[in-house]
Amino acid sequence: MSVKSILQAHRQKERKKLYIMLGVGILMMISFLFDISTGPSMLPLSDVINVIASHFGSKAKIDPSVEIIVNDLRLPIALMALFVGSALGAGGAGIQTLLNNPMASPYTLGLAAASGLGASLVIAFGTFGLPLLFAVPLGAFVMTMIASFILFVFASFRNFGSSMLVLVGIALLFLFQSILSLIQYLSSPEVSQQILFWLFGSLQKSNWVNLCVVGGVTLVCTTILLSHSWQLTALKLGESRALSMGINLSRLRLKVLILISIMTATAISFVGVIGFIGLVAPHIARMVVGEDQRFFLLGSMIIGACFLSISSVLSKVIVMGALFPVGIVTSFVGVPFFFWIILSRRKLC
Repeated sequence: MSVKSILQAHRQKERKKLYIMLGVGILMMISFLFDISTGPSMLPLSDVINVIASHFGSKAKIDPSVEIIVNDLRLPIALMALFVGSALGAGGAGIQTLLNNPMASPYTLGLAAASGLGASLVIAFGTFGLPLLFAVPLGAFVMTMIASFILFVFASFRNFGSSMLVLVGIALLFLFQSILSLIQYLSSPEVSQQILFWLFGSLQKSNWVNLCVVGGVTLVCTTILLSHSWQLTALKLGESRALSMGINLSRLRLKVLILISIMTATAISFVGVIGFIGLVAPHIARMVVGEDQRFFLLGSMIIGACFLSISSVLSKVIVMGALFPVGIVTSFVGVPFFFWIILSRRKLC
């Protein structure tokens, strides 16, 4: 084959990947609209579209009550689902690439368990004068960053491999879960119930303030991650090849770990523990767009956002009039889907 035909074939593959991501993005936007329209009071999609279009200069006639429901209540929740899903999807993709382990995710590295422990400590032992609405996310964030710091320390050791870092993460996961179980055992039934509800994961406390925090951190961290896409792609070819290309692996590992830790800690601290997105979204992205980090990271973000948005819709329609914690829904949807991924790839093992 000539060089020209090879380049044409490569560009055709890239266009196909872009079309796939565009299709998932369209599905995400449809789910986003349904997420806003569903709830205790169902809203017509036309009204939802008119309210959103009003922010871009549309002058369609809108019922004031519908405008209040959409702008003040449901729009922050729907947007939070997209941002948190993107953060967890990108975090899982970055960790799996960095550690060359398809089972790695913010959850398996103990970051989610650390956030649950931080939130439970605040709920059980007091807020130190801060309002509970701010103290719980702050406690979750601080504890997650402590867990991240422990991972940073181990990652900075010379000749400390990626597989060893996964083992450290699993050890932290069991440690934090044990301490969390002890706190629940020693707490009153009311406090234990508060901790349990936070651990389920919920988007219902989303507002414009915490949305701006999560959205801003997610956009900054994912932009920096995407700027290192060629280095991460080189790392997938093997550590020796990456070193031969002049890539400082220790610096790359620390930088990516810091970005992922800050991004996932911020997201989890406001919505609670939401599992499987950081694990499933990168697997789906890998199946449809491959390992090229330019497409893999972006695909994981879009798929993660779509997954959490659909889960948010399902949490409101399983039992009409009742709101299921979205963390439970992601587990129910994620577990069989993850089994399907394993079975579909069993011939490759």
